[in-house]
Amino acid sequence: MAGCIVVVFGVLVLVAEMAAAQGQVPSPTPAAAAAAPAPTPDCNGILLTYNFEGRAKIRPYVADRNKQPYSFRANATVLNSGTRPLKSWAMLVTFGYGEILVGVDGAVLTGGGEMPYNTTQDAGNATSFSGYPQTDLLTPIATAGDISQIQASVGIVGTLFAGPGPFVPLPTALSLDDPAYRCPQETNVSSGVLSTCCVLTPEAEANATVIDANATDPTKNFLPRGTGDLVITYDVLQAYPSSYLALVTLDNNAKLGRLDNWRLSWEWRRGEFIYSMKGAYPSEKDTTGCIYGAAGQYYQSLDFSQVLNCDKKPVILDLPLSRYNDTQIGKIDHCCRNGTILPKSMDETQSKSAFQMQVFKMPPDLNRTKLFPPANFKIAGASSLNPDYTCGQPVPVSPTEFPDPSGLDSTTLAIATWQVVCNITTSKGAKPKCCVTFSAYYNDSVIPCNTCACGCPSNQRGPTCSTTAQSMLLPPEALLVPFDNRTQKALAWAELKHYNVPKPMPCGDYCGVSINWHISTDYNKGWSARMTLFNWDNVDLANWFAAIVMDKAYDGFEKAYSFNSTSVGKNTIFMQGLEGLNYLVKQTNMSGSDYLVPGKQQSVLSFTKKLTPGINVVAGDGFPSKVFFNGDECAMPQRIPMSNSGFRTHLSSVLSLVLVLAASAFVLLQQ
Repeated sequence: MAGCIVVVFGVLVLVAEMAAAQGQVPSPTPAAAAAAPAPTPDCNGILLTYNFEGRAKIRPYVADRNKQPYSFRANATVLNSGTRPLKSWAMLVTFGYGEILVGVDGAVLTGGGEMPYNTTQDAGNATSFSGYPQTDLLTPIATAGDISQIQASVGIVGTLFAGPGPFVPLPTALSLDDPAYRCPQETNVSSGVLSTCCVLTPEAEANATVIDANATDPTKNFLPRGTGDLVITYDVLQAYPSSYLALVTLDNNAKLGRLDNWRLSWEWRRGEFIYSMKGAYPSEKDTTGCIYGAAGQYYQSLDFSQVLNCDKKPVILDLPLSRYNDTQIGKIDHCCRNGTILPKSMDETQSKSAFQMQVFKMPPDLNRTKLFPPANFKIAGASSLNPDYTCGQPVPVSPTEFPDPSGLDSTTLAIATWQVVCNITTSKGAKPKCCVTFSAYYNDSVIPCNTCACGCPSNQRGPTCSTTAQSMLLPPEALLVPFDNRTQKALAWAELKHYNVPKPMPCGDYCGVSINWHISTDYNKGWSARMTLFNWDNVDLANWFAAIVMDKAYDGFEKAYSFNSTSVGKNTIFMQGLEGLNYLVKQTNMSGSDYLVPGKQQSVLSFTKKLTPGINVVAGDGFPSKVFFNGDECAMPQRIPMSNSGFRTHLSSVLSLVLVLAASAFVLLQQ
């Protein structure tokens, strides 16, 4: 009987301890990494665990128990129990209770997300954690089971939304973000611990070698270099105990993507700061973070007035062309183009940017071989027309080879190299950044860009406009007027032509660039069109390019008279500005008008009908099906001009005169 009492008492104590753990408030910083549960005897791969350490109810208190916020603390571990090193590990956790992460220790978010981070924005709710600073896990065989070299731990602090206990809100899935491994359904080791054992796929197992299994040399067996739309290479060229010299290179591999006035940023994770730079410069020269921080305490004899930047998240800009020959901050190959990176298909010599910087380190990294790259790289262009990029975390790759500067038949290797792969992304529901208008000599109205073609602001000021009403037909001269100043012209044109006026009137297109395609002539043997570019943005567009897809008229294309043009593939015409005239200026009021006028460029394109028998230009064969500007696909009109013989001469004279005068004025301004 006494034994039973002892057992019951023990159970009650255990229940009380569990209840106390449920009510414990997590610390505001990630918890220290806890030891992983002992691996199961049959796990000869990568053991993933997720240990839920506790949660506490926080304000606001709500009536719906399933929407009540709780702070929580958890620990995830990645343990290599296999025979092959795990390079640049990344762990996928599928959260199921609207978790918002506010602190992560021992890893970074693979996509470079910032805290607080809402996990519901991940595709499929799978959040990827990448190891930092411990990116590689060696094998137990090569390390005699040294837990510090074969296991990585991730401390997690955040907020979740769920009902009260006794249930534990665990993730719905765990896996490795590595195609070489297959992870079975996770299992509950205990009430608060999930676990799964990932093993090599048969294909990866067949490719594993003895050298791989016993690799401990960090200078060998690198992962292959990655490919992407934009690749950032971080090379360490010189290493000293307390600093190193880095070369950062940006390579554009996208077919049409480009950057104007690029801005590059990253996050220093180990207290580093930038002492000097060549080929680029920070947007802010600020040393207060060093003087009042740990760097100022450690480097007491350093003259911080010479330090360039101490921000944890610096923003780096390219130098203007005028600084290329500057011996102090220039003289770096591929630098100093004011941040313009073009696709290789347009100009391979301008598809790369590079700069150098001297980086100072902090304890405990004061060793020549303790080198860590920054994390959470981000790249963007200053123009709203530039694509959006999502970058992964730095991955160690084979050291970059540089030709010997003396000209000898020799190569110099970087001390260490990391690679960051960035890809162009389009968020769900994203709108284009440019749009197209149609007009023709046989109709005197212009079909404008669609309503909200590039999106409408969420907060409208002033009179309400309709985001769904069809855009109103316009007179030709309205193409030169900003949308906010078109109302009077649109209403007068509707009254003259007896068109219906929507109430409320349609919103604007909100596009940075609009392109007018005008059918100018149509004869028995050929026809012509005029293409006009309008820059409504506040950024000058240097070295612009455009592409049009002509499904039925492509074979008959002859030439563009004021643009450089090239036929590409089976249906695309690629165009650039002529040398000296490839600068599409921003909108300005230099004309003396009461409103801003756009920067403009135009060219006539001629087509022959000899190679396209049966083409019907008036019926629509003379209009492009797709238009691209600086790599972005533009929004197309939902209709084409209808034939109206009574107005052919009228529009041919009015619109042609308007656009020709506009282009002529632009050329004179350039001169």
